[in-house]
Order: sequence, then structure tokens, then C-alpha cells
Amino acid sequence: MVTQRFVVQLAHRTVGIAVRVPGGFIFYASDDAFDEMDGRIFTRARSIERQLQKIARRRERATQLRRQSLLPA
Repeated sequence: MVTQRFVVQLAHRTVGIAVRVPGGFIFYASDDAFDEMDGRIFTRARSIERQLQKIARRRERATQLRRQSLLPA
């Protein structure tokens, strides 16, 4: 049996791997920023990409808010 697997990147950075399983792809995070996705099964590879982008946007917003709160009024 041949296992389909591929490296998953976001913004030219490796963030995990995806392995073909019955029902879709299981994602294994290699970047702590995406631990919440680790072990989750996605029906399509594109779904992994969308979730990664969603988490990255959320983290970026949180970073921006922290920076703004550190600026003097």
C-alpha cells in the first residue's frame, strides 16, 4: 500500500505534514502555533490550508492588539 503524504507550508514555512487516511487527510503539526490542528482529520487538503490561514490571521490580530496596548497614549 502506498501512503500519500505531503509537507504542509504556510508563508514559505513548514508547519506540518498531511497524510491520506480514509475520509480525508490527517494533519500533524510541526509548528507549535498550529497544535490545535494536530491529529485532526480534514476531508480535503484545501481545508487544511484554510484552517491554517484562519489561525495565522487570528494570531496576527492578537499580536497587533498587544503591540497597540504597549504604545503610549
